[in-house]
Amino acid sequence: MHIILLGYMASGKSTIGKQLSKKLGIPFLDLDTYIYEKENKSVSEIFSQNGEIYFRKKEHEYLREVLENQQDFILSLGGGTPCYANNIELILNKNSISIYLKASIQTLSNRLLKNKNLRPLVAFLEDDQVPEFIAKHLFERRFFYEQARKVVVIDQKSVSEIVDEIGTLL
Repeated sequence: MHIILLGYMASGKSTIGKQLSKKLGIPFLDLDTYIYEKENKSVSEIFSQNGEIYFRKKEHEYLREVLENQQDFILSLGGGTPCYANNIELILNKNSISIYLKASIQTLSNRLLKNKNLRPLVAFLEDDQVPEFIAKHLFERRFFYEQARKVVVIDQKSVSEIVDEIGTLL
């Protein structure tokens, strides 16, 4: 079984994925970590040194590589992964369960503002610009996110509640 978690940055993909992994007893993979291990650079470093086009090509290549694995796993994607290089089709055409962790603009803003300096896409923004930035991004990405086989709304829920909800969907 391949369980693929997608959604906007700060929607909890990695946190939920790790807890779901413990509950189900199957390995957890984070695509950004996988890319880091293959490239020996963080996503931020790849963006700044090689550019977004290079990153998106590598992201697609490594996503394909991970999805070819026959072992069971839970995979957390980067926020933009489903939106580029026909990645959503790749995800949907595999025997996988894709789950969109859907959060409101308010929830995402609150989370991102707590650790803004760790998020290159929003680090340069003033705090009051973050909600509009998220809204614009979600408008552009929603089409891809909502193609996931399942949608779990995460607002006002604890990690354990979300993990339990996903468990019932499987």
